Amino acid sequence: MDLKGVFVIVCLCALAIVSTDAGIPKCCIRTRDILPKQLGRVVRWEKQDSRGVCDIDALKLYQKGKIIPICAHPRMEELLKKLKNRMQWLQQQKTKRY
Repeated sequence: MDLKGVFVIVCLCALAIVSTDAGIPKCCIRTRDILPKQLGRVVRWEKQDSRGVCDIDALKLYQKGKIIPICAHPRMEELLKKLKNRMQWLQQQKTKRY
């Protein structure tokens, strides 16, 4: 095989690895308890399902100013929704006053 053929194959392999993140999912391997103070800093969250690639059900909590998510028990989602609704309500009350 000539040098051009080898170069094309290497480039295609590199492209396949980069585009799929090498096929390794970023799964939570355990969950932990979250303090209420930490819940206030949560910007977004994602559900992890055990029926897919990952082994456990979990919530990935992304906090303001942090890159690595915190893995929490899925039951925390209801609390997060209530907290988010409460914060939105407080924000609305604040804007009504002024």
